[in-house]
Amino acid sequence: MSEQEHINYYRIEKAINYIKVHFKNQPSLDEIASSVGISPYHFQRIFTEWAGVSPKKFMQYLSIKYAKQLLRKEDSTLLDVAYKTGFSGTSRLHDLFINIEGMTPGEFKNGGKKLTINYSFTESPFGKIIVASTTKGVCHMFFEEDENQALSDLIQCFPNARYHQVVDNLQQDALSIFQNDWKQSKQIRLHLSGTTFQLKVWETLLKIPMGTLETYGGIAKSINKPNASRAVGTAIGSNPVAFLIPCHRVIQASGHIGGYMWGSTRKSAIIGWEASKVSD
Repeated sequence: MSEQEHINYYRIEKAINYIKVHFKNQPSLDEIASSVGISPYHFQRIFTEWAGVSPKKFMQYLSIKYAKQLLRKEDSTLLDVAYKTGFSGTSRLHDLFINIEGMTPGEFKNGGKKLTINYSFTESPFGKIIVASTTKGVCHMFFEEDENQALSDLIQCFPNARYHQVVDNLQQDALSIFQNDWKQSKQIRLHLSGTTFQLKVWETLLKIPMGTLETYGGIAKSINKPNASRAVGTAIGSNPVAFLIPCHRVIQASGHIGGYMWGSTRKSAIIGWEASKVSD
């Protein structure tokens, strides 16, 4: 790393700490840049290069995290949360949630209160799996050997929804992807909630052909965000439906398998299994 890169790194580290301390005041780009002694234009460029997201987006992530903590309190109101997060009113809080979470603050607070979710457990070639669906499509699919833990994780995602342990057609369509008829995968319906960035990344993952691998940097370039490899990795790590959205097909540029929510060993097994299917 060159001397200039060292300087830039410490500037970004200082800026991140400044944002963490002051995000409740929603500081402007000029204020943050001034805290590290460089111009707003230069700061915007090097921050995005190092962090993978803009200073504004980074501050939004901190704001949404804090707002979610407040909304989980039973006596919280949207107006109180807006003010405590540094916004002038609920409309900006609403816009923030729509852009980051893909839902309104009220929908987050009620925890899926109006949702009815069917779920079931089954065996896959890579271990036991839980799959859940709403009337719109599959909303959750995780590898988990412990059924109690799997159900607990699902409920944590939608704490106020109504649950029924039943197999429906949407789940059966999703599980058909483990069979030989891969054309059926085009008929699978998904019901996902995510940020615009996450949805864009997940959509790009769906375009990776079976038996083919891509890098985090390659995904970033595909969505016209070549410096956002780290943010892409975070979005991939938030994938709510294992295997259906093939995050296992993304590896490090070095050729290493990289991380996987359900274990690197399982990721290697899936990659090998898909390669053998293509070969056959």
